[in-house]
Order: sequence, then structure tokens, then C-alpha cells
Amino acid sequence: MRQYVCPACGAANRAPNGKDPLAAKCGRCKQSLFSAHPTEVDAKALRAHRGSTKGAAVLVDVWAPWCGPCRAMAPNFAVAAARLEPDVRLLKLNSEAEPQASAELGVSSIPTLLLFKDGQAVARTAGLMSADQIVAWTRQALAQAPA
Repeated sequence: MRQYVCPACGAANRAPNGKDPLAAKCGRCKQSLFSAHPTEVDAKALRAHRGSTKGAAVLVDVWAPWCGPCRAMAPNFAVAAARLEPDVRLLKLNSEAEPQASAELGVSSIPTLLLFKDGQAVARTAGLMSADQIVAWTRQALAQAPA
């Protein structure tokens, strides 16, 4: 059984094995659990996704609106979302709006990608990446992550 956090209302939703999670709707707000696009989060929503996502990974792009490489990577991250969902939930955390969350994550340069599995950080990288690079890096890091 997998568990995902609804990007619209923040409720945790279970997705039974054997059913297509891409077709799943939130039990609370009835919105689709997946949109093939990254979800903008604040610190509270990031904690919810990290703590309540089970059986799938969470990939966070820490960025800022003034950062040129971050803006250049945004469309690549969106393409990666469509290719990685539902195995990976893609989130975007604005480091300018959430400096304390960025500091708690140990982010010292942006864009930074942080990959979490069952709430634990399993990989990180920094710098501009293409969609293919994001997908390949994520899949490789998950393959090497502890079970």
C-alpha cells in the first residue's frame, strides 16, 4: 500500500496496490492526487509530504525567483514530474519565502534537488539539470537507496 499527500488539501491518502495511483482522488477534497506537475510547498506542507508519503519518494527542488539557473530548470523539473509520477512526488520549495526550511535542509546553493524516501534524505545534488538528467539522477539514487 502506498500513501500520498494531497497537493490541494494536505490530507494523507492511501492508494491500494493494484490500482492506478495516477487515477486516485483525495478522500477529503476529491481533487486528483497527481497532475504531472510539481507542487509548490511551504515548510509545513513539505513536512507533511516527507512524513506521510509511504512507498514512494519525494523530490524537492529548492529554488528562488531571482535565481537564473533555478528559473531555467523549472520547465525541466515540470517535464520530469510527468515522467516520474506516481513513484516520485515532485515539490518546489522557494528558499526566499522559506529561509528557515532551506537552512534546516542544509541548502547552501540553488537550485538544489533533495530526494527523500520514507521521510529520510537519500540523495542531493545542486545545479542546473535537464529533464533527462533529473529523471536519470532520481532513478539512480532510488536504485542505490536502502530498501
